[in-house]
Amino acid sequence: MIYLDHAAATPVSRKVLEAMKPYFLNDFFNPSSAYLPAKKVASEYEEAKGKIAHAIGAKANDLIMTAGATEANNLAFTAVSPDGEVLYLKTEHDSVRNPAKRFAYQEIEVDKNGRILMDDLKAKISDKTELISVALANNELGTIQPLAEIATLIREVCFDRLSRGVKTPLYLHSDASQAMNLLDINVARLGVDLLTLNAAKVYGPKGVGALYVSHDVRLTPLTLGGGQENGLRSGTQNVPGVIGFAEALVNAKEHLNGNRKKYAEFRKILLDGIKDYELINKKHSLDNFVVLCFDGLDAERLVYLLEDREVYVSTGAACAASKGVRSHVLTAIGLSDSETNGSLRLTLGETNTKEQILEAVEIINEVVAGEKARIHA
Repeated sequence: MIYLDHAAATPVSRKVLEAMKPYFLNDFFNPSSAYLPAKKVASEYEEAKGKIAHAIGAKANDLIMTAGATEANNLAFTAVSPDGEVLYLKTEHDSVRNPAKRFAYQEIEVDKNGRILMDDLKAKISDKTELISVALANNELGTIQPLAEIATLIREVCFDRLSRGVKTPLYLHSDASQAMNLLDINVARLGVDLLTLNAAKVYGPKGVGALYVSHDVRLTPLTLGGGQENGLRSGTQNVPGVIGFAEALVNAKEHLNGNRKKYAEFRKILLDGIKDYELINKKHSLDNFVVLCFDGLDAERLVYLLEDREVYVSTGAACAASKGVRSHVLTAIGLSDSETNGSLRLTLGETNTKEQILEAVEIINEVVAGEKARIHA
């Protein structure tokens, strides 16, 4: 198997799995219970939260643990008042786009590489805008956004509001799910008020995420119950999941430079070896993303043909691809229907070797050539 869809899911690393095991078998106690073994588990849970927070330059109390990035993104939008307005990047994941549409909203335009158009953002901010959501790296293109520049603009807007007596708050939210394995993330440097994290993208367990919340942001819980996570996420804590997330994120932080170098080499092999394509994400992309257009071919058919050869790629976000929905991301960057229908996303990861990449090049070329021959027969 040659797995080239790490943006959709990563396997749990053996180190992470070993760290989690005791909390399934022996240290299974509910951390909210009063007896000593449970208090020990509660302490270890908080220690794990501290490690996750430290990895992004925050403190444990700044994090709300969730059941993944989708919940974290939805929770972030509770910072908006019923009459507030929101802006989000046109290429955002549906877990941002859909909750945003419960409010008055506008989409921020992007260029042909999926990079934010700052002039469009400036033009669309009004005195009622309360939240701006821009993913640190896009889940279909890998495009890295200039969050620090966006944060600077937001600070300028807030100063202007204060000078005019406008008290409406303005927050910056970012989904960093795809970036944690390749970028050194620090909430202060990014200038974000809310940041979404996702264990499933860094070789941690699925169904575990977190939302960083700065001290001046007030949220409303989506789930009511026992008051865990500072009252913002009730329910028995997922101890093994959070322990695994901490292990995964610490490991990712330690291997950032090595991962970048490895993926840059593999990306070059793919781009130099594969024939007759157009590269979609030419600039500002994470090193492990390769988005290729084979105009005139059916990418969904290519996915199935490659699967027969045990090469696993995708046509974009897993949730959209499984429904056969055309990518709103590729449409947003100006691709035609034909180009969108012929685009494949290859995302590299720790499971890959150089030998696999070289073999993948050969197989992709054979499958594409076969499809062209079939169409023109």
